Amino acid sequence: MGIFNGPCPLDERFTKNDGYPTKSSTIQTRTERAVYDKFKEVENANILNQVKLNRDIHFEYIQGGLNHLNKYFVVLDASKPWLCYWMLHSLDLLGNEITPDIIKRGISTISKLQNVTGGFGGGPGQISHAAVTYAAINVLATIGTKEAYDVIDRENLYKWFLKLKKPDGSFIMHEGGEVDVRGAYCCLSSAALTNLITPELTAGTPEWIKRCQNFDGGIGGEPGIESHGGYAFCGLAAMEIMGKSDEMDISLLLRWASSLQMQVEGGFQGRPNKLVDGCYSFWVGALFPLLEAIMTRQYEKKHENKGKGFAQSLFDRESLQEYILIASQSPKGGFIDKPKSSPDYYHTCYCLSGLSTSQNHVVYDINKHKENLNAGMRSLLWSEDTKKIFVVGDSDNLLKATHPIHNLTIPKFSN
Repeated sequence: MGIFNGPCPLDERFTKNDGYPTKSSTIQTRTERAVYDKFKEVENANILNQVKLNRDIHFEYIQGGLNHLNKYFVVLDASKPWLCYWMLHSLDLLGNEITPDIIKRGISTISKLQNVTGGFGGGPGQISHAAVTYAAINVLATIGTKEAYDVIDRENLYKWFLKLKKPDGSFIMHEGGEVDVRGAYCCLSSAALTNLITPELTAGTPEWIKRCQNFDGGIGGEPGIESHGGYAFCGLAAMEIMGKSDEMDISLLLRWASSLQMQVEGGFQGRPNKLVDGCYSFWVGALFPLLEAIMTRQYEKKHENKGKGFAQSLFDRESLQEYILIASQSPKGGFIDKPKSSPDYYHTCYCLSGLSTSQNHVVYDINKHKENLNAGMRSLLWSEDTKKIFVVGDSDNLLKATHPIHNLTIPKFSN
């Protein structure tokens, strides 16, 4: 449908308030106006079909970060694997070569962050953490060479996963750390990529994640916590890895996720009544291919209707692309959460990942799913449906397809 081609004119899309402004409603109106101004420039010039993904300046921005980071990045000293992942995955999505020099430096960097007790730390000498371990393994998978995979100490990694596992099925983020659905996702995604999923590792986890789903359909960080787009992705992706996503209330989750796409901006918010943010282009956007696969399996099981799937997307792919390409590209290179912000590597990675998700249609092989494959093998059942590619603007805007569970490009993941 899209913002420009939708049934409601751009000027009539603004959120209507009750005449009693609050700080939140004022900021929302200001954000809508900033996005509206960007959209209006395109509409007035009638150049929607010419809108371009500025690949060259994004490449320069990412390449610059790989070569040198400014001193203010010291605040991310415990996030070195994340920085590597955000940059390398962005390059991979854009189709830029990951050069032998980058491969060598990437392997060298990540190998120094692995602890002898298992897992990876955010920097040399730092304790292992589920989130940065996930990022580190995704870096090695993005590099994709035997030397990269050989870095991983799988035996101690598995032992460390079990140290994070709680009796109720939940995972803590690090030894002595907090329980969080991110811990379940990061550990299980990493375990799937390294073929370490076992009944011992997953025991009780589906039941615990089910308890994280709220009355509104969304998923919180732990039972009883407010629903959130990032947590919803982590919870559903973890359930899909374990083959237990059918146990969630899928129709209610779809309703909740759909409500997060903004009527003026076209992008996603992370929670109701919050501002649009480019990073949720993936965290919320990637819910929809997962939901499509789950609902297709459920429909076919009920109706014995083989291979039909859904005739249309479950979210507005066109509107999301319009937001990312028109309102989230920084003229300096990189991507931003919303207009008037500064670019960063995190939002660059997840805006590009969301753009890929909205352009490409990735599908799950229902027939092979029936073969009762293990978790790691099930992740291999995702592929591109090239007949349903949809690109806003210039045809050269198309990115590589990304995996809706692991957020690695489909070609790279398949290797």
